[in-house]
Amino acid sequence: MITPRFPKNESARLKAVKSYQLLDTLPEEDFDNITNLVSNLIDVPISLITLLDAERNFLKSHYGIPFNEAPRDTSFCGHAILSENDLFEIKDARLDPRFENNPLVKEHNAIFYAGAPLINSDGFPLGTLCIFDSKPRVLSNKQKKSLVILAKQVVQLFELRKNNLELREVREELKFQNNNLKNFAGHVSHDMKMPLANMIVTTDILKKKYGDRLDDKALQYLTNLKRSSFTLSEYISNLLDHYESDKTDNTVDSFYLNHLLEDLVDLLQINTNCHINFPEDDVEIICNRVALEQILLNLIGNSLKYNDKEHTIIDISCTIKDEFYNFSVTDNGVGIPEDKLETVFNLFSTVGNLDRNGNKGHGIGLSTVKNLVKSLGGTIMVTSKIGESTTFSFTVVKPEVFD
Repeated sequence: MITPRFPKNESARLKAVKSYQLLDTLPEEDFDNITNLVSNLIDVPISLITLLDAERNFLKSHYGIPFNEAPRDTSFCGHAILSENDLFEIKDARLDPRFENNPLVKEHNAIFYAGAPLINSDGFPLGTLCIFDSKPRVLSNKQKKSLVILAKQVVQLFELRKNNLELREVREELKFQNNNLKNFAGHVSHDMKMPLANMIVTTDILKKKYGDRLDDKALQYLTNLKRSSFTLSEYISNLLDHYESDKTDNTVDSFYLNHLLEDLVDLLQINTNCHINFPEDDVEIICNRVALEQILLNLIGNSLKYNDKEHTIIDISCTIKDEFYNFSVTDNGVGIPEDKLETVFNLFSTVGNLDRNGNKGHGIGLSTVKNLVKSLGGTIMVTSKIGESTTFSFTVVKPEVFD
């Protein structure tokens, strides 16, 4: 018997094998289906998918034998991965000096062998898709071709599995980093709210106590300081809302949409220059009322802030189709540029428009809205014409869909 030698790039090859995280793993249906198919297709009693480790031949899938690993120094696959051909074939191992006195031949009657090396995209032979028979035989060209093709399919399964593992690791890392960011933003935001509140109160005290001693410029500075403090406080509140928006509970309420809209109108203290058209039919909604209220409050608030018309008009509609409530909020405001429509829901993405008070948006509100819509099982989109109108359309899944 001749022990198979190691490839010259054995260290790199072993690293490639281990990168797939397949060694010592349990059987998987995808691989077992292939060995079953090969045995039936070529009519052999044994079919294996192997991975050559440092000192053993690990059988990721084994059809026709009860064990899942064997010593590498007695393996046929150890020789097969050294082959420069697509297929390594031994017609009668009893007549080949490499396998004379090999325990697989003597004790397990492994007479015929054919193995197609599993070559990955970097050119490393990871193992083989191989077959054994207890009698001498010769494969037809069609059988050889089938074995080689299926070996390539095995490598594709390896690659898909590896990619899925890497994607899962990346997803977990992103989830971890996102949680850290949420915690950081939460702590910083909470810690900043109290100093800002103190700044706002202090400016009022200074104006009241020392106002008669300050000139107009100093008073304007205090006014600007208070306005900036309010702006930053609003920014922090929006940031907190955003990071809390994916934590909505599963509470389901039954309510009429127009009643909710009436409450929002009162909350927003809408003036006489604004007209909001409610849906003609007062639709009964069954969903998380708090989440829907936040969505509509944000969208209506944007329609009020970003409007340059003498009379603001906001049209709200709601229809029920299949398993969804379909909402739309349309205004006659300044509109959104076409090149901003795709990114308008991204966190910190701003359109660039100034609101009625001359302030620029923070790019948080619509990202929060998207999170809330997603938490309600829906999707959201926007269409707009500059200087004419903007329409936000979103869906909310009816609660029975979750049951």
